Amino acid sequence: MSAEENFAKLGLELPPAPKPMGLYKPAVISGNMLYLSGHGPLKPDGTLIVGRLGADLDVDGGAAAAQQTGLAMLATIKATLGSLDRINRVIKLLGLVQSADDFGQQPAVINGCSQLFSDVWGVENGISARSAIGTNALPGAIAVEIEGIFEFE
Repeated sequence: MSAEENFAKLGLELPPAPKPMGLYKPAVISGNMLYLSGHGPLKPDGTLIVGRLGADLDVDGGAAAAQQTGLAMLATIKATLGSLDRINRVIKLLGLVQSADDFGQQPAVINGCSQLFSDVWGVENGISARSAIGTNALPGAIAVEIEGIFEFE
């Protein structure tokens, strides 16, 4: 089954592809690599999931924010490449989680995005190398920010 078919089976809705909010590009292509800038948990209605993990949100709420961030990344991929089917492999993700001082479950939060990508591109091609880091603040108080590197054809 193709990535587009796998995504359709999930019954999820993509938000609009995020626009840059500064002096950067949401996506850059170099050779057969697609580099995505940090994306946040943008919902289809244009709002963002905000809050600090361990204070305002629990792990499940954070994983939902990470999944929503992954959906925003998929929207950028579609806007840039035209189809999710052009991605061969997810290479690397860097996930930042706005966290309370005593919160240490950042990897469980970023699993929300990793699971989405595994569901879309399969275990072999959708699960990447990854870092999950806690931080005291993110732009606009968003709960999660994720950037990624993808190989495409």
